[in-house]
Amino acid sequence: MSAIPRLKPRALRPGDTIAVVAPASNIKREDLEAGSAALRRAGYHPIYLDSIFDQDFYFAGSVDRRIRELEEMFTRDDVRAIVCARGGYGANYLLDKLDIRKIKAHPKIFVGYSDLTALLTYFSDAAGLVTFHGPMVAKDWAHNGGVALASWQAALSSRAPWEVTLGADSAARGLVDGTGEGLLYGGCLSILVASLGTPYEIRTENTILLIEDVAAKPYQIDRMLMQLKLAGKLKSVRAIIFGEMRDCAQNVNQGYTLDEVVMRIVGDLRVPVAYGVRSGHVTAGNLTLPIGVQARLTVSGGNVALKILEAAVTPE
Repeated sequence: MSAIPRLKPRALRPGDTIAVVAPASNIKREDLEAGSAALRRAGYHPIYLDSIFDQDFYFAGSVDRRIRELEEMFTRDDVRAIVCARGGYGANYLLDKLDIRKIKAHPKIFVGYSDLTALLTYFSDAAGLVTFHGPMVAKDWAHNGGVALASWQAALSSRAPWEVTLGADSAARGLVDGTGEGLLYGGCLSILVASLGTPYEIRTENTILLIEDVAAKPYQIDRMLMQLKLAGKLKSVRAIIFGEMRDCAQNVNQGYTLDEVVMRIVGDLRVPVAYGVRSGHVTAGNLTLPIGVQARLTVSGGNVALKILEAAVTPE
C-alpha cells in the first residue's frame, strides 16, 4: 500500500465552496439545512443539488443520481471540498459504476465516515487520493459541539505535520503500550469487513488501522474482528486505533467490557493499541483524520499520542 503514489487535494480556505453530497441513505431537509448553516458560520460556502432530497427505498435517490452528483462535484471547478451529508447504507452500490479516472483527475477533499468508509478506502486504494474520516453535514455539523474544529482545520488546511489533541477529556486511552508508524487507514468496522472477498477489499499492510462502529453488540464486534484476523488483515498492521465504539454494549449489566473483548483478538499482535479516539460515530467532538498519510501512534501507560507526520493537503 505504501508504494501507491499519493494524491493530496488542495487545502481548504475560508470562503471556499463545499459541496454536500448524499452517496448513501436519504436525508432530512432540516438536518441538512442546520449543518449547512453551521458551515456558513465557520466561514465556508456550502452548496448542494436539489436532487439530494430524492428517495429510493432507504437510499438518497437512484444509483445513477448519486453517481452523477458525486462525479459532478469532483469535476466542478468552483468546488474545493466535498463533504457527505450522512452515511446509513448504499455507498457500495457506487463502487463498480463510478469513473475512478474522474476522481483521480480532480483530486479534492472528500470527508465522511460510517457507510462512506467504502468510498474513503476505495478512493485511497484505487486513486491514491488522501481522504478524510470526519464530520458529516446532516450529522455532526448539524449539532452544537459535534465537530472538533481544531482537527478539521489542521487536517484540511494545514501544510505541516500536526498532533491530534487527545487530552484527558478526549476519552482516548491506551490498551497496549508501544509506538507504531504507518499509513493511517480504516473506518467503520462493519464496512471494512464487508469489503472482504470483493474487488474493493481493504489493504491494511503497514497501516495504523482505524476501527470504529456504532450499536454493534460485543459478540458482533468480536466476530468482525476475528474475520479480519482470519483474513490476514491484522497480520502486518503497525498499530490499531479503536474509536469511541458508541452504544456497543450487550446490556447495562454485562460482566465484561468491550476493551476486554477486543483485547482477546488484538492483544497478541504485539502492536500498540489505543481505544476511545473520537472519530466517526461519536457522542461529540468528531475528529477529522486523514486516510492515506503517514502517522505515528504512541501508547504509554494508558496515555495516547497520535501525530500526523505529513500534511494531508497541498497549497494552492
